[in-house]
Amino acid sequence: MAARKSSPRKIRLLKKTKQTSPVPAWVILRTNRTVRTNPKRRAWRSTDAEVG
Repeated sequence: MAARKSSPRKIRLLKKTKQTSPVPAWVILRTNRTVRTNPKRRAWRSTDAEVG
């Protein structure tokens, strides 16, 4: 990350980065493939994170 970001903004960006992760393989196996995709998945280019 660039140096000219405030600490709270970096924390918010980190949270958004963690939220865009795919569903773990063990969850897909445990739910017999009923849960396959993460509905909150966000592409870095198409949608804005809006963290300020």
